[in-house]
Amino acid sequence: MIWSVSISLLGLLTLSIPVGIVLFILGFGIDQFFSPFPLIRGLGQVVWSSSNSSTLIAIPFFVLLGEILVRGGVAERTYASLDKWFSWLPGGLVHANIGTATMFSATSGSSVATAATVATVAMPQAEKLGYDPRLFSGAIAAGGTLGILIPPSINLIVYGFLTETSIPQLFLAGLIPGLLMAVAFMAITALICWFKPSLGGSSRSFTWGERVSSLRQLVPIILLFVVVIGSIYAGWATPTESAAVGVFMALLIALANGGVNMEMLRHSALGTVRITAMIMLVIIGAYFLNFTMASAGLGRELTSLLENSGLSPLGTLFLVILLYIILGFFIETLSLMVATIPIVVPIMAGLGYDKVWFGVLMIVLVEMALITPPVGLNLYVVQGSRKSGTLGEVMVGAMPYVLVMLAMVGFLILFPGLALFLPAAL
Repeated sequence: MIWSVSISLLGLLTLSIPVGIVLFILGFGIDQFFSPFPLIRGLGQVVWSSSNSSTLIAIPFFVLLGEILVRGGVAERTYASLDKWFSWLPGGLVHANIGTATMFSATSGSSVATAATVATVAMPQAEKLGYDPRLFSGAIAAGGTLGILIPPSINLIVYGFLTETSIPQLFLAGLIPGLLMAVAFMAITALICWFKPSLGGSSRSFTWGERVSSLRQLVPIILLFVVVIGSIYAGWATPTESAAVGVFMALLIALANGGVNMEMLRHSALGTVRITAMIMLVIIGAYFLNFTMASAGLGRELTSLLENSGLSPLGTLFLVILLYIILGFFIETLSLMVATIPIVVPIMAGLGYDKVWFGVLMIVLVEMALITPPVGLNLYVVQGSRKSGTLGEVMVGAMPYVLVMLAMVGFLILFPGLALFLPAAL
């Protein structure tokens, strides 16, 4: 049954059927062919129980927060400021891509939204200043992945919801690895451009006065991050309440920048509804699929396969890592998480691995899925913002950053404290 479900999943995805619908189709298929009971009768209860949670209300709030910042003109100002600070490094404007993606990751919680934001602002500059299109676009795609690791992260909220793990602790655990990966992205960019300067475009310099003056453009978004995350850890607000406060602050920032009008509010609301509906469809579909798999015994099959593999806990961990890398080639990130978490996380927790630590490790692996073909969403988002060139160029440009992510997986295994230090300290 494991192979039947896996092959069916990949086959349906290759037909470009929406992932949420694919999960429902697989659930119906398992009900018809592998279960002696009419599992379809439990669909109503599954839909209600999977969506009736106050935790999930944080998702549309964080999506709306990001939409307001993007459409309110904050992205352009942030990018211009970081350009002045990073332009002297080998790679110049490429570092501004990563820096802007890092800052928006700390507010939007969505990798795709972050990649789309930076790509929209940055791509015209690449063509004008003569940057290598592969490295430039690959850095944007990779920088966007930080949106699901640096808090607040929608994917961490989903992980916490599915595993009953503290979301504030997950946010803290993702902060240090996320910032380290941002620094590593910039380091490998500088190294590549140091060996081959032509990839980094022409260098530009700004006075210290211009740099210091530009900092005022960064203050609002830094303040927003401090308020949203700080209110959670000070005990003043839940993640959902802090997201609502963040939306209000984002409106004030956009209003101060003169970016608020009815058209902007309408597009922000529509974008929020579309993204939230997609996320909820995937969550509900995955819950139904997991319900049918568990009822038909597939969960027990997979659990038995892993537990009876004869591997040590570390060997099982490497097997799970390999599984996520392979599945990440074919399955969209949120779908990959929701479909596998109920099966994999209990096994790893039973082997003694901390659920908070494993959540961060899983997010790094899922980040790789965003920039590895053929289903790397960030690759398509960045390519969609380009006026010329091929998708292959974006794929090639993202490869050095995939290596950085693999290195981070290794560091998390060797030094679990990278993820667990802040949750234990606060």
